[in-house]
Amino acid sequence: MSGLSGYILSRLGTTALVVVGALTLLFALTLLVPGDPASVLLGPRATPEVIDDLRRRMGLDLPVWLRLLKFLGQVAQGDLGIDFISGRPILTMVLEVMPYTVTLAFASIGLAVAIGVPLGTYAATHPNTAADQALAVVSVGFIAVPNFVIAIYLLLIFSIWLDWLPVLGTGRPGDFWDQARRLILPAASLAIGWVGYIARLMRSSLLEILNEPYIRTNRAFGLSKAKVVYKYALKGAALPTIAILGLGIGRLLGGAIFAEIIFARPGLGKLIYEAIGTRNYPIVQGGVFVIVLLFVLTNLLVDLVYAWIDPRIRANLGKASS
Repeated sequence: MSGLSGYILSRLGTTALVVVGALTLLFALTLLVPGDPASVLLGPRATPEVIDDLRRRMGLDLPVWLRLLKFLGQVAQGDLGIDFISGRPILTMVLEVMPYTVTLAFASIGLAVAIGVPLGTYAATHPNTAADQALAVVSVGFIAVPNFVIAIYLLLIFSIWLDWLPVLGTGRPGDFWDQARRLILPAASLAIGWVGYIARLMRSSLLEILNEPYIRTNRAFGLSKAKVVYKYALKGAALPTIAILGLGIGRLLGGAIFAEIIFARPGLGKLIYEAIGTRNYPIVQGGVFVIVLLFVLTNLLVDLVYAWIDPRIRANLGKASS
């Protein structure tokens, strides 16, 4: 077995363990929430008989260990359960809103990369200047401000005061431009914090690369600074940014709940938020499981791409297999 194949199998095994651990933790957390889910779902006028019947249908009368095994077994078969309010499969409900959340997360990280990489590159190529110091202050400010605060101010400024962009919803079905315009503010509210992260990371990585011997050698041979930066240094400096993208996409999937609530967008975050309010645990478990799965799969993909791009990792994997 080659080093890369062994690395892929190892990462797949680690991913499976992470998913099982996350599911077990998720199940345990639902047990700690006070209140009886069946009573909350049915309301105060429900009779004890009706409540007991719903408890049996939800499996709440079973021992905890048996409920956990049943839950893990259903998830392994692709069954996330049934919503006991609407009677619909939870997987269907999750798949209906998941594209909105995934689109929002990837639009946000794409916007953050498109802004953060040029800012970090400019700061690294103009170190200790007034512009570099200003970008440092702005980057730290972007990181420090919570996403929901940014979302509220963006809504007030660009939708209420200036009336440049629509306020709520996802747009008319089939109308790409209307949907794109309504995606700008939610994506920007999630992206701004990551602009600061990516810009600072890009600056420090590029400064380190620019001090490498092979970069100084290229400069000594008369290559222009711009060619050295954009043809040689930028590729190596981008590797840490690629590594952090998996974490960024995972955090954006979780943080999308604020944007979905503030901008009245459908999505996984809003679905989970509404389910928590009604103690609809099957939906909470199913929605969080999908977010965890997307998170670990994204990180797995980023790790594999990183190993494929970075020749040092490929060399180490080759030595390990020999």
